[in-house]
Amino acid sequence: MGRDPSPATLEVKIHPSRDDAAVHNGSRSSAPIPPRHSRRTSPAGSSSSSSNSSSSSATRSREFSLFKRWIPWLVPCFVVANVVLFLVTMYVNDCPKHLFRGSCVASFLGRFSFQPLKENPLLGPSSYTLEKMGALVVDKVIHGQAWRLLSCMWLHGGVVHVLANMLSLVFIGIRLEQEFGFVRIGFLYVISGFGGSLLSALFIQSGISVGASGALFGLLGGMLSEILINWTIYANKFAALLTLIVITLINLAVGILPHVDNFAHIGGFLSGFFLGFVFLIRPQFKWIVQRNSSSAPSSLKDRHKPYQYILWIISFLLLTCGYITGLIFLLRGVNMNDHCSWCHYLSCVPTRLWNCNPKRVYCETSQIGNRLNITCLSNGRSELVDVPDAGFPGPLQLCYQLCG
Repeated sequence: MGRDPSPATLEVKIHPSRDDAAVHNGSRSSAPIPPRHSRRTSPAGSSSSSSNSSSSSATRSREFSLFKRWIPWLVPCFVVANVVLFLVTMYVNDCPKHLFRGSCVASFLGRFSFQPLKENPLLGPSSYTLEKMGALVVDKVIHGQAWRLLSCMWLHGGVVHVLANMLSLVFIGIRLEQEFGFVRIGFLYVISGFGGSLLSALFIQSGISVGASGALFGLLGGMLSEILINWTIYANKFAALLTLIVITLINLAVGILPHVDNFAHIGGFLSGFFLGFVFLIRPQFKWIVQRNSSSAPSSLKDRHKPYQYILWIISFLLLTCGYITGLIFLLRGVNMNDHCSWCHYLSCVPTRLWNCNPKRVYCETSQIGNRLNITCLSNGRSELVDVPDAGFPGPLQLCYQLCG
């Protein structure tokens, strides 16, 4: 759709993997989709008699049902999938087994208990577990694991994170699926999430990232472009447009806070905005009225207006070229910050209250037999731990815990 499970590890794709992980933050507000009001077909100045009124009412009732209403099932399935994957992640995390220092939060939950709040204040797993489950790690994407650009959008950094994102998905996604059906909204959601991950990976190349906020911002972007491309079927055009713009700006403004990756938001929103011109196009109003008229006209008006075709073509070309170019740059290891010195301000604006620089940790390790001594060089803390088995988190994760 904040995030920062630990000062040095997790973040919420809201993305800035400023430490070890990033987690997307879902949009805090959902934009209502204004009803599509059909124009009256009765001429101005018509009689206000009861018969005319009844006829006009019947006409409007028929016109309101010109667009098919779908029963939403895909968005609820997305919600269930995200929640189930979070539970699976917590099961794999198994805090009591792998925590070498300190105590787990809500230990009565057993292996579903959470990492210490210092490490993950969102009540969730460790960044090591998220990486193992498919979080976005740019270095691994470059070396052949491009599937992480999609898998990361189904993972979340904590209870707070998954609840915020899923509530946003319910409020925004269900209404859109009712209007446009599961196929179009499903593609819009997944491709927008991919676009958010792609832009984030091009600008934030350290740490890990998880979350669905890129896809959620894609739905917002799709709603905005849908108003523009279907301009003729809206009654309160400017009110609907202004509402969406204000809500989008508020959500994007949250992204300039520390530990919130606005690049995922921006990438998802831009993807959804252009996809809306492709997937959410409607026939113009007069064409629909004539097609459904009881007296069949000799010739129907064009199904779409010229500007709708133009926006469709431009958006498709921009999306195709943008995704191909972005993937080429990413797989070649290009860091876009080297070509844009001010772009990092889109994700975090430093103030007297916070610092946008990532916190770096350094540890010294030595191993004797099956015991590992780790010393955090920034605070001098050290710990002697057993190295149990292949499920051992590894020195890097232990260093983050020790220096947190």
